[in-house]
Amino acid sequence: MRAVITVVGKDMVGILARVSAFCAENNVNIIEVTQSILQDMFCMIMLVDTRECTREFTDFADLLAKLGEENGLVISAMHEEIFNTMHRI
Repeated sequence: MRAVITVVGKDMVGILARVSAFCAENNVNIIEVTQSILQDMFCMIMLVDTRECTREFTDFADLLAKLGEENGLVISAMHEEIFNTMHRI
């Protein structure tokens, strides 16, 4: 299954490294990444494959959110189908 991870927060060194390391630790493959800096705000969207994830998806998403809180970021993960449904016109 694929999922979308979003990261938003004040720009600082190592955000991409922290999130990608967390994915690697949980055997989540990063398929695609887009990121930009809007003034001093970091914004990133990742498309990931969670089929081989070593945790239940809800636990993975909760731990990602916690990682965000610990680093002053808002990180969320949701199933691709939910993301697509939410953004359908």
